[in-house]
Amino acid sequence: MKLRKITAASAVVLALTVTATACGSNDKNDGGSSGGGKIKIGIKFDQPGLGLKQPDGSFSGFDVDVATYVAKQLGYKPDQIEWVETKSADRENALARSDVKFIAATYSITDERKQKVDFAGPYLLAHQDLLVKKDSDISKGTDLNGKKLCSVTGSTSAQNVQKTIAPKANLREYSGYSECIAGLQSGAVDAVTTDDSILAGFAAQDKYKGQFKLAGLKLSNENYGIGVKKGDTATVNKINAALEKMVSDGSWQKAVDKNFGPAGYKNEPAPKIGQIVR
Repeated sequence: MKLRKITAASAVVLALTVTATACGSNDKNDGGSSGGGKIKIGIKFDQPGLGLKQPDGSFSGFDVDVATYVAKQLGYKPDQIEWVETKSADRENALARSDVKFIAATYSITDERKQKVDFAGPYLLAHQDLLVKKDSDISKGTDLNGKKLCSVTGSTSAQNVQKTIAPKANLREYSGYSECIAGLQSGAVDAVTTDDSILAGFAAQDKYKGQFKLAGLKLSNENYGIGVKKGDTATVNKINAALEKMVSDGSWQKAVDKNFGPAGYKNEPAPKIGQIVR
């Protein structure tokens, strides 16, 4: 009788061990061969042309295309990707907590951020710019003096313009870039400022096509990188190899043209891995 009890208990332990192992394999979130698992990738959900969650639940944008390509090179099919919204203020925390394997979300590489996370790339060189109406006479920064300039509350973009090139610009801060773009369309503001890639993504939407243009001022250099948990050098190296392949086989330029082309975005050539433009 005692032998039966021990055997039964052992069977229960064995069953629990097998179950736990099976669950662990389904939840795998690494940078190697997928083996039927999933990979969690951080993106923006509210930036047209870069990272946008569509009404049907699908995702589109340049960052999405880059991340999908990278995931494929790491061994994951599109249906094995779990997209995770990572707002700007939570990107470092999401990586530190291992909520995601990597982040592709207009994540500019800076010395301050490199203290907390590692970066692969850069994979895009963007610049702070202005978006204006197609028939606008604003062609240089000083033209903003006396004009209404919009950016998002808490952003430094508009303040930078006011401090450096147009001290008499009238700042308008809205809660999101969608509101700024709508204000530009209605005439409530004369220009919108942030990264040119973000502006191009909004302007490329069907409802705005042909209405706006980028001024092409290149007010700053924004080196977009893919954020990885600090110390995960192996994943950084794998992502860098994937990015190099994406450029060499033409997929990178196709993604740029598809997501930004309708806004007349004049992109910089694909940056070299590890080459940061100051």
